[in-house]
Amino acid sequence: MNIVHVLLSGGIGSRLWPLSRKHSPKQYLGLFDGKSLFEMTVQRNQQVAERVIVVGNKDNTHLSHKAMVSCGLPYKNIVEATPRNTAAAIAFAAFSVDPDDILIVTPSDHMIAGDEAYRSAMEEGIEKAKEGFIVTFGIRPTRPETGYGYIEFDGDEVKSFREKPNQDTAEDFIEKGNFLWNSGMFCFQASVFLEELKKYEPAVYERALTVWKASKEGFLDEDLSLAIPSISVDYAVMERSKKIRVVPTSFDWSDLGSFESLYDYFISSGYPKDDQGNIVIGTDIFTGFVGLKRAIFVHTKDAFLIIQKEKSQDVKKIYNMLEKHQSKLLD
Repeated sequence: MNIVHVLLSGGIGSRLWPLSRKHSPKQYLGLFDGKSLFEMTVQRNQQVAERVIVVGNKDNTHLSHKAMVSCGLPYKNIVEATPRNTAAAIAFAAFSVDPDDILIVTPSDHMIAGDEAYRSAMEEGIEKAKEGFIVTFGIRPTRPETGYGYIEFDGDEVKSFREKPNQDTAEDFIEKGNFLWNSGMFCFQASVFLEELKKYEPAVYERALTVWKASKEGFLDEDLSLAIPSISVDYAVMERSKKIRVVPTSFDWSDLGSFESLYDYFISSGYPKDDQGNIVIGTDIFTGFVGLKRAIFVHTKDAFLIIQKEKSQDVKKIYNMLEKHQSKLLD
């Protein structure tokens, strides 16, 4: 039985545009003392896993390879020709290992602090996975966050999964005290996951298996892949299986999925700001703010973004507008 770290690296980080682009997503940006979130995730999981599988897409496989070389680790590469969401991506990893291998599945773009607490949580998850459970890791919430999904729990039992709430509902979750943020990290035996996927989403299972059998050195066929239903692992398995358990964690966590969370991380790390809490990302050119508080100025070679910290979720609207016009600013 091997412990295998499965790294999901296909995301593009659209809410961090213009820093994050299709051909240079946020997980590969060296924003953290020269390191990327991808590299930090690989190194963090070395303490619990013996092997690494990277599941990415054809547009960024060269970036993940460069990062893995930088980490000095061998790895198995699975390259999706077209994104089919997380249920299929995880299925490919599960098909590629022995049935009794235990997979620790993580995104490649999250910030986590507290190595000892992380290792302890993963080891607890591994023990539950050995008992035949599918384990999710919940983060104890520090604020009524509307950008995350939630897990309602009792001990290690999952009572329900909740979608991203509005502000009032998020405040209610915090007050009740039995809700965790959904981290998007999982642990299970490969065979157990595949059995549950086959039970609840047989079309995803069968078509993903067809694609995997036709793969060549980890590269997946595009035409065959398009037949796979695009379904998240949360909907396909986590919200429906009777084998789910949760490990409430105690490490610091952020998905760094918005400029608000990036701002909070930077400020907590001593990043320079002016007297009104305004910050600049991407340039050393003097930038003055007048009449603004907690604003973020983002500078890239072909685009500027000026945003109020609390409105950072709305960056997706700019991204969607550019996508509608097929702008090269997304590349």
